[in-house]
Amino acid sequence: MITVVIPTVGRPTLHDTLAAVGPDVPVIVVDDRRGHPASLAALRMPPHVRVVRSGGRGPAAARNAGWRAADTPWVVFLDDDVVPAPGWAQAVWKDLVDLPPEVAGSQGRIRVPRPEGRRPTDAERHTAGLAGALWVTADMAYRREVLQALGGFDERFPRAYREDADLALRVTRAGHRLVKGERVTVHPVRDDGFWASVRHQRGNADDALMRRLHGPGWRAAIGGAPGRLRLHAATTAAGLAAALLATGRQRTAALAAGAVWAALTAQFAWRRIAPGPRTPDEVLRMAVTSVLIPPVACAHRLRGEWRVRR
Repeated sequence: MITVVIPTVGRPTLHDTLAAVGPDVPVIVVDDRRGHPASLAALRMPPHVRVVRSGGRGPAAARNAGWRAADTPWVVFLDDDVVPAPGWAQAVWKDLVDLPPEVAGSQGRIRVPRPEGRRPTDAERHTAGLAGALWVTADMAYRREVLQALGGFDERFPRAYREDADLALRVTRAGHRLVKGERVTVHPVRDDGFWASVRHQRGNADDALMRRLHGPGWRAAIGGAPGRLRLHAATTAAGLAAALLATGRQRTAALAAGAVWAALTAQFAWRRIAPGPRTPDEVLRMAVTSVLIPPVACAHRLRGEWRVRR
């Protein structure tokens, strides 16, 4: 009845995901690494797991390769860093078996472990947002016939960001319904390093594509909170103005623009620091990245707007 599709770039957590799924359902692992096919051997897959390659073209292309290789009525997408709860295989079957024909998809319930004895960091709060997000492919099942009719995931989304929301909007606008199931999948928090929040700003380019495809109301349609791009643009403009005015020796105007930049930056940094553990390392990370995020976000959004207009 179902095939599990897991795109991967070779994370070691993949083996925990496979162990949690168990051997009772067919699994297709899509190797999305670039390189020679001999690298497949390094994945060391169990006998019941089939491996296909997608050539390093990103998670949307990898998921498409996976569901097209499946032959079951339902395809369940998992990320390679999640851990389905005990009994998941039976739970997903119960979620899907009695769904009416108009229901095209079923989302699992995502749980993100919270730290014990302290408040969560910015990165941990970022991951925790998956618990309330709609239609994320950390655990999302779709009817294969609907994927086929709609062409699957849009491969213009090059990273694991917005490609799942785009598909969900196209599915619902085609007249289908999406529901939440009872199965549970745990999404642990990864330590992606000091600059992770800056790298996340690449998603602003994908937001430009979402706006082009689904109109200005796309964020509300997927239950998302308003973005901060306008504030980031104001912060960036104030910083640029301060630098240009200082170069032109307009000291008073430069100081005024610099004060606006400093105030907006401090407000943004404190917004990220206040709910966190406020350790020296976390405060330093938030201070440094809060300076960089506004201009980086704006640059990526401009890049995205240029790309979709081409």
